[in-house]
Amino acid sequence: MSIRVMLVDDQALLRTGFRMVLAAQPDMDVVAEAGDGVEALQALRTTEVDVVLMDVRMPKLDGVETTRRICQDENPPKVLILTTFDLDEYAFSGLKAGASGFMLKDVPPGELLAAIRSVHSGDAVVAPSTTRRLLDRFAPMLPNAGGQPQHKELERLTEREREVMILVAQGLSNGEIAARLVLSEATVKTHVGRILTKLGLRDRVQVVVLAYETGLVRAGGGAA
Repeated sequence: MSIRVMLVDDQALLRTGFRMVLAAQPDMDVVAEAGDGVEALQALRTTEVDVVLMDVRMPKLDGVETTRRICQDENPPKVLILTTFDLDEYAFSGLKAGASGFMLKDVPPGELLAAIRSVHSGDAVVAPSTTRRLLDRFAPMLPNAGGQPQHKELERLTEREREVMILVAQGLSNGEIAARLVLSEATVKTHVGRILTKLGLRDRVQVVVLAYETGLVRAGGGAA
């Protein structure tokens, strides 16, 4: 089954270019387009979409707010933010809003296609280490920054799962976590899956964001 993609960008020429690249792929299908966030939300009411390629700066409703509204829906499509602006503020805001990835518009076509496939499969395009760098910088903007963990859903985690969550938030891969905790990589993957399920999160990037929001991990990457 093809990956159903929606293009959201206020520049028609850019949408045309992206559509041409995606149309050449046997596993992708552009099912909708929109020139701003308002049009995107309207299109999603009538069209089944798997992945949204989302511009940041648009009239009427920008990409960050549009992403936030999309991700509040039940079973929303994955959002991959594309921007010409290489600024941490956009990446931070997009990830906080629920995006699963953040890339520049001048990314090589092969990398864009790989990112769409990764996001569709449930992975995050932005590495946890990159997310940690962003959150270290913007930690003062987060609720409960520097405080004690105050997220009741964290109580659902076992002690081992909390350990794994902290290490994920510190940017470690499954292999690195396995070595640190003397576990198999398969066991770590199972723990990560349970963390995502228990906390209602979609990917490792959201795990990192929540760990900082709740104070489980402090700026600088240390455990609270």
